[in-house]
Amino acid sequence: MAPKKDEKPPKAEKAAKKAKKEPSKKAAKEPKGDGEKKDKKKKSSAVETYKLYIYKVLKQVHPDTGISSKAMSIMNSFINDIFEKVATEASKLSRYNKKPTVTSREIQTAVRLVLPGELAKHAVSEGTKAVTKFTSG
Repeated sequence: MAPKKDEKPPKAEKAAKKAKKEPSKKAAKEPKGDGEKKDKKKKSSAVETYKLYIYKVLKQVHPDTGISSKAMSIMNSFINDIFEKVATEASKLSRYNKKPTVTSREIQTAVRLVLPGELAKHAVSEGTKAVTKFTSG
């Protein structure tokens, strides 16, 4: 019996109609028989992390050392926290100076204000090196 205009079709009927309209996912994933390379689309995850970069730096410093998922999560949170503090401070500095743009100078000053002593000096040194490398090539 077909539903009236005012009534909604039952869930089972909705699912059956949807299955008819959409091609099956298994059929879409099968490789083509004529030897063509299939275009693979990357799944873009909404959550971005620093995990890959943390792992790369760990391997540069200690090639034979691993990291647990919980430790990786803590490191990711730490980097997000520091990023937020530096960005907030840089934003305040640009507002104080009535400038619409946050430049490397504001970032450098923010790093000096947020990070303690020797850590700030190393961070400024690495940042300056990165900016020089970026502008030269």
